[in-house]
Amino acid sequence: MNMNLANHWSKTVFDLICEQDISIVSFVPDAGLSQLIDLCVSHEGIQTVRLTSEEEGISLAMGTWLGGKKSLLLMQSSGVGNCINMLSMLNTCQVPLPMIVTMRGDWGEFNPWQVPMGQGAEHVLKEMGVTTFRAQKNDEVAECAEGAIRFAFNTYRPTAVLIDQRVLGAKTFGR
Repeated sequence: MNMNLANHWSKTVFDLICEQDISIVSFVPDAGLSQLIDLCVSHEGIQTVRLTSEEEGISLAMGTWLGGKKSLLLMQSSGVGNCINMLSMLNTCQVPLPMIVTMRGDWGEFNPWQVPMGQGAEHVLKEMGVTTFRAQKNDEVAECAEGAIRFAFNTYRPTAVLIDQRVLGAKTFGR
C-alpha cells in the first residue's frame, strides 16, 4: 500500500507528537512504522531511541516521566508479548505512556507465527491495564492517536493505538 506522506497518517501523528511536547520516541524498527520513525529521527526536538526489545521502551518511559518529560513507544504487535510484565507496572506507578502498535496476525496474514500474538495483543494490553484504541481505516489512525495521547497524559495511564493490517497492507513476501 503506497501512500505519499501528505496523505499518510504518519505526518498527522508526528504533528501530534510535537504538539504534545513528547521529547523521546523509542521503537523497535518496523516497516509499518518506518515513515513515522523517519519523521521522528529527522526532528531535532525529538530524541529517538532504537530498542533491542520492547520492554526496554517501558523502562525508558518510566525514567523519562520521572525526569519530567514525555515519551512514546512504537512497536509491532509481536512486541506486546515481550513486555507483558513491564506493562503491568505502568498503571501501578501511574506513568502515562502512549504506544502505537502495528498489528500482525490478523487480516491477510501469511505468517502463522504472527497469528497467536496478533490475535492476543489487544487482550493482553487490556489485561495489563492499557486502554486501547483500534484504527481499522487510514483516516482513523490520527483520531485514535490524538485520543490515546491525550488520554494517557491527562489521566496518567498507558494507552495503545492498534493499527490494523487493513491500514498497513498485509505483508505477503510473494505468497
